[in-house]
Amino acid sequence: MSQKYKGILYIIISAFFFALMGVFVKCSGDIPSIEKSFFRNLIACLFALVLLIRSKEKIIYKKENLPLLVLRSTLGTIGILCNFYAVDHLILSDASMLNKLSPFFVVLFSYLFLKEKASLFEMGCVTIAFAGSLFIIRPSLDFVSILPAIIGLIGAIGAGSAYTCVRALSLRKEKGTKIVFFFSAFSCLVTLPYLIFNYYPISLKQFILLLCAGLCAAGGQFSITAAYANAPAKDISAFDYSQVLFSTLFSYMIFHQIPTSSSWIGYLIIITTGILLFLKQRKK
Repeated sequence: MSQKYKGILYIIISAFFFALMGVFVKCSGDIPSIEKSFFRNLIACLFALVLLIRSKEKIIYKKENLPLLVLRSTLGTIGILCNFYAVDHLILSDASMLNKLSPFFVVLFSYLFLKEKASLFEMGCVTIAFAGSLFIIRPSLDFVSILPAIIGLIGAIGAGSAYTCVRALSLRKEKGTKIVFFFSAFSCLVTLPYLIFNYYPISLKQFILLLCAGLCAAGGQFSITAAYANAPAKDISAFDYSQVLFSTLFSYMIFHQIPTSSSWIGYLIIITTGILLFLKQRKK
């Protein structure tokens, strides 16, 4: 199997895991997003540590890669916190769709910072996709009502910039497992002080749900890291939208939530634009 098709397979697998993670996060109840993020990253950190120990690989990072690792971890943590907040306050498919704007930001940031060529058509797709997000956000003068959607959009920007860093680190031959371990450990350390001073007690059921969310996140994180390590973002990013299909299905089956007509228009614009972008790259 070519690297391109490996990237496609990995990104679809990651989409399923991340959609399932959203289900467990939403089912865990009114736990602060920071606390949910801590448990999510703690599981991923332990998972990555076990894999590193089994591979007998030294946990040593190149000095020149440390600033990029810290930047990836900071942006990724912001992305997760914003996404969890959106999952808690929006219907699951809306939160998922806003998060799936991240591939467009990957294309944009890869062009700006990695100097990967982007055509006028690709930049047009980024603009149209952002316009599609407005149908989901539904801007109004009532800022409080649209705040969760805006935070979800910020989460997509954070994720897109973080995945751009993953791509850059992969080009520098930094292994995916070590990238995941650094990010997860960094995120846990950053959120730990909040837990120490503002810990929200959780039940056994909530703990199990967060554990499942963490396991799904680990699966999704490893899969998407492998995806962007195997192929450029603009070759595989369209397949990331399969998460919206999974999330919409879960949203209806588990939470009995149906997106509004405005949201469906936004989904259609964003997914269609993503597919057109992919087809254009495939033709080239």
